[in-house]
Amino acid sequence: MSRVDGLRLASAHVDVDAFAREVQYYLSLTPRQLPSRYLYDALGSSLFEAICHLPWYPITRAERHLIETYRHDILDFAKQPRAIIELGSGNGEKLALLLQDAQASRTAHLIDVSATALAAATSRLSDIPAVTIVTHQDQYEEGLNSVARLRPRGESALALFLGSNIGNFDQPDAEAFLGSVRTSLRSGDTFLIGADLVKPEPMLLAAYDDPLGVTAAFDRNLLVRLNHELGANFDLAGFVHRAVWNAEQSRVEMHLESRCRQAVAIPRAQLNVTFEAGERIWTESSYKYEPVAFEAMLQRAGFAPGRRWIDPRSRFLLSLCRVN
Repeated sequence: MSRVDGLRLASAHVDVDAFAREVQYYLSLTPRQLPSRYLYDALGSSLFEAICHLPWYPITRAERHLIETYRHDILDFAKQPRAIIELGSGNGEKLALLLQDAQASRTAHLIDVSATALAAATSRLSDIPAVTIVTHQDQYEEGLNSVARLRPRGESALALFLGSNIGNFDQPDAEAFLGSVRTSLRSGDTFLIGADLVKPEPMLLAAYDDPLGVTAAFDRNLLVRLNHELGANFDLAGFVHRAVWNAEQSRVEMHLESRCRQAVAIPRAQLNVTFEAGERIWTESSYKYEPVAFEAMLQRAGFAPGRRWIDPRSRFLLSLCRVN
């Protein structure tokens, strides 16, 4: 999974029984893992918002800058679409930047699993009189299907998938996801997607293991959540946050590493785990791309090349393509 900017893969009101089943399954794997979507409870989401302001994590600022600088080019290339569809709307900040001086009437379809995020985005976008807001509290595929049913025939659309959320997926899943987005759109629609690019290893590691320790708190909060919701007895001081650059797989990995041999009970998951000193729980992966390979992946999914902008300092890519 990737750092999730604006994407809330799990809400604070998660199904605890499903959470317990997943914890039981993933902590029994080798290597031990936990689904990264569970990083985003209320506290985890707040910690991530703080991460986005850190000087070592430039993704959010770079993408905002590109959208604000090229917003007219984006809308012109998309032929001033009547419908805007954002996957993972978050707080709506980037969409508000894109539409900040909109004059023509548009409908913004916001797709997010988090009711809190949808409310925040609705509040932010309500200041733009020309925009009508329709919210879809759902997973991506279901939300896209709902939008497809609502769109009038002949209405043009621009879909957005921002924040380098494509880095959540490994290669096969990324291609499958892009294919599903393509299927939900119509010929002539456009698609704007952000992707973080490969850069020097020190830059990558600083983004996922900042000197202030905010990312470490974000990672270890997952153990707080297990203790609180599943009755676990993780000793927070017994685990340290590790960020690793896996060059072969082109991804940054986050792990929680056990400082010593220790036993942990997770009653709600009916699980007892013994961690050896140095043993890790893999909590997150963030895939990074090269521009040519990323554009080739989009084309394989059925998107035609359009416009591309790269922030040179942060090595962040914003790609705008058309549906074949």
